[in-house]
Amino acid sequence: MSRDARWKALLELLVERGRLDVEEAAAELRVSAATIRRDFDRLAEQQMLVRTRGGAVVHGVSYELPLRYKTARHASEKQRIAKAVADLVAPGEAVGLTGGTTTTEVARALAVRSDLASGSPALTVVTNALNIANELAVRPQFKIVLTGGVARPQSYELIGPLADGVLSQITLDVAVLGVVALDVTHGAAAHDEAEAAVNRLLCERAERVVVAADSSKLGRRAFARICPTGSLDTLVTDTAAGQETVRGFEEAGVRVITV
Repeated sequence: MSRDARWKALLELLVERGRLDVEEAAAELRVSAATIRRDFDRLAEQQMLVRTRGGAVVHGVSYELPLRYKTARHASEKQRIAKAVADLVAPGEAVGLTGGTTTTEVARALAVRSDLASGSPALTVVTNALNIANELAVRPQFKIVLTGGVARPQSYELIGPLADGVLSQITLDVAVLGVVALDVTHGAAAHDEAEAAVNRLLCERAERVVVAADSSKLGRRAFARICPTGSLDTLVTDTAAGQETVRGFEEAGVRVITV
């Protein structure tokens, strides 16, 4: 296992459990305790965790794993969701994409659609996510509009009033929203209030809003609300979503597609 893969695995375990002992981590990853100690020390230097006697704990009370360290958690679900979301987009439309692992998969699904292989443009994509813009910029048939703003390292998203300035001057056919939490009562939410504010504006500029979220995000709450459930048109999630949860969104007027 490479160092990068090992670090990703360690951070995933840490987020799930809150605390890791050296011996426990070494057994999980099948490497030596000395290797884990070095890994913990390097990650502590990057402020990705807090070193403790014999192990490590998450950095801070509310912990968000940066996008670059996220492994393919729920990868197959996200890919199925992404294809279903991409199928909701018509050629020639203007599409807004927020940042996140699932919306990144949506961008990739759009990029390989045969009916979007040509056009003037085949699709207009507006995003505040640097990684999504980077992936799609090589598609000459796509018009890529990147908002201004200050880069947020955890999600590669541009935030702040510069992003607001661009988004206030455009209209979109559809906004595809990635979330960390989605609850019928409390709506869609993110960890960071500045990120939520940009995502909210992206949704407000769209004729319809589609949430791409695997079932682990449903029924959860997070610090910063993006928008209420009533602002959502469609939720695309995986088949592990509970029937009661799905029914709750449908009764709130949201079309739910499970894949």
